[in-house]
Amino acid sequence: MSQPPATTNQTDEQMSAAASEAQPSYVKLAMRNMVRKRGTSLKHFALTTAGLLAILVGLSYLTR
Repeated sequence: MSQPPATTNQTDEQMSAAASEAQPSYVKLAMRNMVRKRGTSLKHFALTTAGLLAILVGLSYLTR
């Protein structure tokens, strides 16, 4: 009734090696992507800054 455990193609060494390789963190990938696409990131930052400034100036004008 009892059967030996099923063997797989991976050995214990391969499994431990795969487990020790950590995937890059989300922050590291995001930073790498920002460096590669520098122009797009700067354009989006400038648009966001201009938009927030316009909203703040508009609110201050309306509530003066």
